[in-house]
Amino acid sequence: MRVVVAEDNTLLREGLVRLLAEVGFTVASSVADATALLAEVARHRPDVAVVDIRLPPTRTDEGLRAAREIRRRHPETGVLVLSQYVRASYTLELLDGGAQGVGYLLKDRVSDLAGFAAAVRQVGSGGSAFDPIVIDQMVGRRDRPDDPLRELSERERAVLALMAEGRTNQAIAARLGIAERTVEKHCTAIFAKLSLPARPDDHRRVLAVLRYLNG
Repeated sequence: MRVVVAEDNTLLREGLVRLLAEVGFTVASSVADATALLAEVARHRPDVAVVDIRLPPTRTDEGLRAAREIRRRHPETGVLVLSQYVRASYTLELLDGGAQGVGYLLKDRVSDLAGFAAAVRQVGSGGSAFDPIVIDQMVGRRDRPDDPLRELSERERAVLALMAEGRTNQAIAARLGIAERTVEKHCTAIFAKLSLPARPDDHRRVLAVLRYLNG
C-alpha cells in the first residue's frame, strides 16, 4: 500500500515514515501542512492518507478539513486521522461521508506498531479503524429506547466494538477467546438485528460500524 503522511512535528513525522516503511508500506510523500497534503494526495493517489488533525497555520482543525476534502475529491483514498484528543464532533465530521475507508486513532496508539499497521491496512482496504476510546465516547452519547443497538447481546456488542477498531474475525476470536466460527455467527446476528441484509453493493461490516458509531 502507498501512503502519504501529514504531520507538522518533524520528529513524529519522520518516525511515522520509518515505522510505516518497516512494516512494508511505501511512503509516497510526507508533508507538514494541509495545503501540501492535498497536493500530494492529488499527485500520488495513495491508498491511505495518515493525517494529524491539527496542522499549521492555526493548528486547530486544518487536518480534519483536509481529510474531509480528500474523502470528497478522492474517495478511493482511505483517511486515517491521528489526534491527541478525543472529540465526538471530529468523529461525526469524518463519518459524514460514511464509515468506509476512514479511521481515527489517538497518537498514543502509534507506539503499538502492529495495531497501527493493521489500522492503516484496514482503512486502505475500504474498512474502518477507530480507537477504543473514541468508540467508548461515541457509544456513550446514546441512550435511546428505539436504538436497534439495544437489541444486541453483550457479546455481540463486544464483537461490534472490535469490528469498529478494524479487527478481523480471526483477531476478534483471539481477543475474546472464542472460535472464529462463533465470531461469524455473532456477525450474522448483528447484521440481522441492525437490518443489514446482504447486497452485492454493500459492505455490511462498514455499515454496521457506521450504525454503531453514528447511531
